[in-house]
Amino acid sequence: MVLIRQAMLEDCDQVFALAGDFATSFRPEYEAFTDAYAQLLGQEDALVLVAEQSGRVLGYLLGFDHWTFFANGRVSWVEEVMVQEDHRRRKVGAALMARFEEWAQSRQSKLVALATRRAAPFYLAIGYEESATYFRRLV
Repeated sequence: MVLIRQAMLEDCDQVFALAGDFATSFRPEYEAFTDAYAQLLGQEDALVLVAEQSGRVLGYLLGFDHWTFFANGRVSWVEEVMVQEDHRRRKVGAALMARFEEWAQSRQSKLVALATRRAAPFYLAIGYEESATYFRRLV
């Protein structure tokens, strides 16, 4: 059985390994990752979740919420979701998203949003709809 829970400092190395598989534009560097990881675990507007089975982290989710003008309140943003390849299509990602949605609702967020270029079929399958085009500029 897969347990979805808040990440702990002890999960750092396993989450780092997954983050390396998530990244396409950047390569995570261990020192920068560990600094960010510790900061995010203590950040009130951030949530880091892990999917664990028998002490093994199978996936993680990093998300935030913040105030907006357009939604008349808070919105929640999923920054990263990653599941080990051999555990995809087993509802691990859906369980991570469901727990994040519960957190967003508990914080009175009006919506949950994210950007993806590789996983659109997954998000459509769990009830998300395409809404915008994503732009970026590296600085």
